Amino acid sequence: MTATSARHRPRVVVIPTARPTFAVDVAAQRAADARALLEDLGAEVSGPTALVMTPEDLERAATYPLSEADLVVNVCASFSDATPALRLYADLDAPVLLWSFREPGPVGDRLWLNSLCGANLFGHALVVHAGRTPRLVYGDPGEPHVRGALQSALAGQLPDVPTLPSTTGERAADPETIRAALASLRGRTLGLVGDAPAGFTPSQYDAALLDKLFGIQVDEITIEAMFDRVDSVSEADAAAEHTAALAAQPSLGSVDKAQAALSACVTTAMRTWQDESDLSAMAIRCWPEFPTSLGVCPCSSLSRIADSGTPTACERDVYGAATMTLLEALGSGTTYLVDTVDLDTEANLVRLWHCGAAATSLAADPSQATQSVHCNRKIGVAGNFPLKTGPVVMARLTENPEGGLRLLVASGQSVAEPNRFQGNTAAVRLDTSAADFVRALVTHGFPHHTVLAWTDVRPALRTAADQLGIPVIEW
Repeated sequence: MTATSARHRPRVVVIPTARPTFAVDVAAQRAADARALLEDLGAEVSGPTALVMTPEDLERAATYPLSEADLVVNVCASFSDATPALRLYADLDAPVLLWSFREPGPVGDRLWLNSLCGANLFGHALVVHAGRTPRLVYGDPGEPHVRGALQSALAGQLPDVPTLPSTTGERAADPETIRAALASLRGRTLGLVGDAPAGFTPSQYDAALLDKLFGIQVDEITIEAMFDRVDSVSEADAAAEHTAALAAQPSLGSVDKAQAALSACVTTAMRTWQDESDLSAMAIRCWPEFPTSLGVCPCSSLSRIADSGTPTACERDVYGAATMTLLEALGSGTTYLVDTVDLDTEANLVRLWHCGAAATSLAADPSQATQSVHCNRKIGVAGNFPLKTGPVVMARLTENPEGGLRLLVASGQSVAEPNRFQGNTAAVRLDTSAADFVRALVTHGFPHHTVLAWTDVRPALRTAADQLGIPVIEW
């Protein structure tokens, strides 16, 4: 018996969350190992032993004595949306510890778990929408530092919350140039397709605030309206787009011909809508309806449109698209919306990824910007190539818990390595502590999406934030 259990066995409720589109067998084993470790450390553990993946699973999880626990541990066994976070923890007084795992799959395979991103999404929901501050443990059950962090948590000493930096760097030499760039945003229109995906709290937005700060309007259409547009694309127009896409990336020829043809219809429909509505950027609800109802993933279509100079954001991330539009107005060039999916503390490196919508111009080798199938859905069309190297900036406009918006900024170096995860990956060695940055993303409620740019526009970005009255958190 441990010293902890001799004095008092802490009551711990463990909730293992996951999503069926990830490697659920691996997720279930990690969750079982996590529970076993807590028991070995002397905790009195309750909670579901099976992965919580369905609405029914979630309601069963809610019957466990969360309010009586000394500690609640949400094991992010794989990615899931933030619905469980808000259903279970929004009004809970007990401390909530989010535990995310390292990615176990081989280089070049899909993300097996995407566990860290799941914790990030939970953190955003709890901080911004529930006023809660979760804590984070990152690592696998067999790692000594994980065991130590959990042992301390069981004794009442939770992992700390990093202090947000209070200083920022130099401003632009010519503030009037920045003022003119901001003025150029007024009157622009951002095109939205569909509603925010369920449980994706960062995809919610305030249209009045966008208008007030940037003068950006929103043109929103339903998924059904977009599918009608896809259906109305003529064979000649679709063939022309397919021919152009194939010439740009011959690897498209290896994709199922019917899916490649349908992808050409999606690209054409989006471009027609863009032209008709004079759209400056797009934020698209890219799943589940595109793959499950239409039978195609829109990733490559978003890539094609981004290559033509229009920012595109997946998962209908409006503030993400607004960040991309702002960065590009300030001279960043083409940008990409990414998840933070992996942390290597020894190399001070984070891996930034999304499932294949990057402009091919952002590839490490644009001539090898392979077009393939989506990593989880296994249908076309999505890119599969590493992102280019060099100095990078990460930025994100997001809700300020005190009202309005705030701006997250970080910088680093994208370093060369094989494409770690199927889709588009950048390995970024940060200029700050990568561990502190990741913990701050989760515990301070920043979104799971940031925008990656390969031109250092930080002086312009800081000046723009000053002129807009938006606080900057710069790592």
